[in-house]
Amino acid sequence: MTTNITTSTTELRDITKMERIGAHSHIRGLGLDDRLEPRQNSQGMVGQGKARKAAGMILKMVQEGRIAGRAMLFAGPPSTGKTAIAMGMAQTLGPDVPFTMVAASEVFSLSMSKTEALTQAFRRSIGVRIKEETELIEGEVVEIQIDRSMTGATKTGKLTIKTTDMETIYDLGNKMIDALSKEKVLAGDVVAIDKTTGKITKLGRSFARSRDYDAMGADTKFVSCPEGEIQKRKEVVHTVSLHEIDVINSRTQGFLALFAGDTGEIKPELRNQINAKVAEWREEGKAEFIPGVLFIDEVHMLDIECFSFLNRALENELSPLVIMASNRGMAKIRGTNFRSPHGLPVDLLDRVLIVSTQPYTEEDVMEIIKIRCQEEDTTLHPDALSTLTRIAVDTSLRYALNIISCAQVVARKQKLDSVDVASIQRVWGYFIDEKRSVQWLKEQQGMLVFEEGIENGDMGASGREPYTMSVGGSKGVVSHVQGQGTAMEV
Repeated sequence: MTTNITTSTTELRDITKMERIGAHSHIRGLGLDDRLEPRQNSQGMVGQGKARKAAGMILKMVQEGRIAGRAMLFAGPPSTGKTAIAMGMAQTLGPDVPFTMVAASEVFSLSMSKTEALTQAFRRSIGVRIKEETELIEGEVVEIQIDRSMTGATKTGKLTIKTTDMETIYDLGNKMIDALSKEKVLAGDVVAIDKTTGKITKLGRSFARSRDYDAMGADTKFVSCPEGEIQKRKEVVHTVSLHEIDVINSRTQGFLALFAGDTGEIKPELRNQINAKVAEWREEGKAEFIPGVLFIDEVHMLDIECFSFLNRALENELSPLVIMASNRGMAKIRGTNFRSPHGLPVDLLDRVLIVSTQPYTEEDVMEIIKIRCQEEDTTLHPDALSTLTRIAVDTSLRYALNIISCAQVVARKQKLDSVDVASIQRVWGYFIDEKRSVQWLKEQQGMLVFEEGIENGDMGASGREPYTMSVGGSKGVVSHVQGQGTAMEV
C-alpha cells in the first residue's frame, strides 16, 4: 500500500530584507543635481524647490566643515514637507556625519532636566573622528602545525607566513589555534592578523595555488602574495559622537552603558575633561571634530528656559548646525504671556535663517500619492488616483496618504488587481477626516461627556469650512458629497 504525501509550497521571505514602511521611508535624498538645482521629482521629493535648494546649500557647507553653531527654521503650514526635507538632509549626509532628530516634547518627558536633555542632543550631533595605528601581520600561509597533548587539554602550534621578501615562523597559543580553525585557514591562504585584537581576516587564495587540485568554490578569490615586511602598521579611523564618549567615561560598565538606554545626567566637570582631552588629540593630529546636524521638530513646544539655553549653546565652540521646524504663526511663547512669530522669542529668531514652505499644488499632490503607492506596493486605477488627489486637496494630504493602505485591503478582499474608486469610497465612509469630525461634533452636541459648546461659526482647528467636500468622479465629473453616510456619491 502506497501513500502519496503532498507538501504545500509556502512563500519564504528573507526577514533581513523586510523593511517597515514609515511616513517618510520613501525619502532617499533632497533630489538636487550637481548644481544644487532641485529636480521636480527625484529621490522621493516633490515640489518645495526653494526650500530644498536652501537645505542643499546648507548641507554643502556642513559637508565641507565650514558651518557650525548656526540655526535654521523651516516654517510653513502642516503637510508641506518640513520633516521630509529634514529626512532628505539626513539621507544626503550619509553615515559619517551625525544627524540627530528629536521632538521638542521629548525634552519634557525624559527623567532628567530640560537643559541636560538638550545638551545630550547637542553632543549626539557632534562627531569625533579618532585615528589610531595598529600592527598587522599580513602574508601567505605556508604551513600550519598543531600539536595536541595526550589529554587534549592543551594545544600548541606553529604558523609559517611569507611575503615575496621574507618568511617568518610564529608560535601559536590556544586562542589563535581556535581562531584559525574557525576561519578555516589553510596553507595557501593570504591572511591579515591584527596583533592587538587577534582578529584574523582571510584576504583570499594565493595565485601560486590557483593550479592546485583543491576543491574550491566558484566564489574563491585569488590575490597576489603581499610584498615587503610581514609586520605592518596601518591607520584605523573610528567615528564616535561626543555623547558616546561621555557615556563610556561616566559609567562603570564602559561602552556597555550605551545599550542600557538610561544614561542619566552627566556631570559638567566630566564633559569639560573630555572636551580638553579631545582638543588635545586634535592638536596632536589624532582626532578631528565633525559638526553634524540637530533637527528639532515642533520647536514651538519648547519653553522660554529651553530657548535661553539654545541661545547660549549656539555660541559654544562645540556646536552643531541646529535645524528647527514649526507650523505656528503668531503664537504664545511657552512659559510666558508674550506672543511671537512661530512661537519663538525674538532674540532667537534674530539668530536663525528662516526657510518657508508653501502648500503643495494639485499636480504635486498627485505625484506624492504615486510615490507613496510605489512605496506601499499599491496599484491605483487612474480614476481612483484622481479621486484620491481631490480628497487630499479638499481635506489634507496626510489623510489621503493614510487611507491608501486601507483601500488596498478592501480591494484585496474583493480580489481586485488594483484599487478602484469604490474601494476608496468605502474607506472614506469608514474613516472620517477633521472637517467631518467637526460636523459630527455639532450634530452630537450635548451628548458627549465634558463637552463645551461649539459655536456655529467654528471652522475647526484648520480654519477651513467643515464637512462639504468635492471629489473627482470616475468620468471626471465633480460632485458634492454631503451627510454622514458610509459612501460617497460620485
